[in-house]
Amino acid sequence: MKTELTETQKKILDFLIEQIKGKGIPPTLADIANYFGYSNRATVQQHLKAIEKKGYIRKSPKLSRAIELTLEDKFFVPKPVLGEVAAGNPLTIYPDAIDTVELPTIARMPKDSFLLRVKGDSLKDAYIFGGDIVIVNPNLEPKNGQIVVAILDDAAVVKRFYKKKNEIELVSENPDYKTIAIDKKYPSFKIVGIVVGVYRSMNKKAG
Repeated sequence: MKTELTETQKKILDFLIEQIKGKGIPPTLADIANYFGYSNRATVQQHLKAIEKKGYIRKSPKLSRAIELTLEDKFFVPKPVLGEVAAGNPLTIYPDAIDTVELPTIARMPKDSFLLRVKGDSLKDAYIFGGDIVIVNPNLEPKNGQIVVAILDDAAVVKRFYKKKNEIELVSENPDYKTIAIDKKYPSFKIVGIVVGVYRSMNKKAG
């Protein structure tokens, strides 16, 4: 039985899965160190050793790319993508799935949560890019600074949420986009949910 991974270990395992699935070969220690900003490979080796001990990978200490996923066929499960959400101008959330995406089984999906594909670059400074898949939890109350999915009339946007007295602002993470102030222009405004996760595939569709 596998032991639960730490958050850092999950991110590294997710990266390993994406590299192996997307490129057909595992990353080197240097690749992993560069991606996560580690200054030396010893840190990477420590994390890989822990991930291996918990049963998720097998590796050879003599080869830089000798990393093998265990139970590889169980690492991904198909999940429906319910629509596109705009990091920019509003887009439509469709009532039925428009696509499916294979998420790693380690990706956390809270109860009642759903997936949307981001289109646009207004959240680029929050490291959310066009083509990314966001995991949206509809059961949380929004707090200032959280990234939310909101409905403006019949379209949806993904922005940072701020409530100031009687005014709500939806703020981008890109200076090229203006803040959206919620007023009488948006009588049907509502918060659909809070973004609780982001999944980026090496083979994602550009947004």
